[in-house]
Amino acid sequence: MEIKQFLDQLASATPTPGGGSAAALAGALSASLVAMVAGLSFGRGELKEKEAKEIKKRALAIQKRLLRAVDEDARSFDGVMAAFRLPKATEKERLHRSRVIQRAYRKATVTPRVVCEESIQLLQFCNTLGLKGNPNAWSDTGAGAFLANAALQGGILNIRINLTSIQDGPFKKKMEGLIARLQKKRDRLLIKYQ
Repeated sequence: MEIKQFLDQLASATPTPGGGSAAALAGALSASLVAMVAGLSFGRGELKEKEAKEIKKRALAIQKRLLRAVDEDARSFDGVMAAFRLPKATEKERLHRSRVIQRAYRKATVTPRVVCEESIQLLQFCNTLGLKGNPNAWSDTGAGAFLANAALQGGILNIRINLTSIQDGPFKKKMEGLIARLQKKRDRLLIKYQ
């Protein structure tokens, strides 16, 4: 959809699209800036042209993936809402509803995880471009890094909000470990822009 239409929908009093979709969009914006700076670095800065072209190509692939994630995140939460609307009059219905809700919450962690992982890759590209890319585009690189960080933080929040409703202890522990690793990588990569 057009960006104005998306923003209007985001501002409406409906649960979707929400923070997860906005985080994915922030990541897509970051990927666009990374691609731009990589293109502006051909023959400028210390970055070799082959490496700059590879970063641009990969950033554009991430941009497409994160743009799809805008809708995917909304659909996964719609799945959670649909699970809560299942009938619960009998014990059998309650058990079925409970299992479907748990599956829906687990599924709702998938897209934010993708957003987080792609955002880390974008931060790595920003790090490379900030150090070796076109120095005249340093502010664009920094803006891309901060947008990638916003996408990462938004993704983490969405994973955590879904984890609060998941009963599978080992799954929750695994996801918290992933979050800790992502935050550690982010802290290492983002420090050059502060």
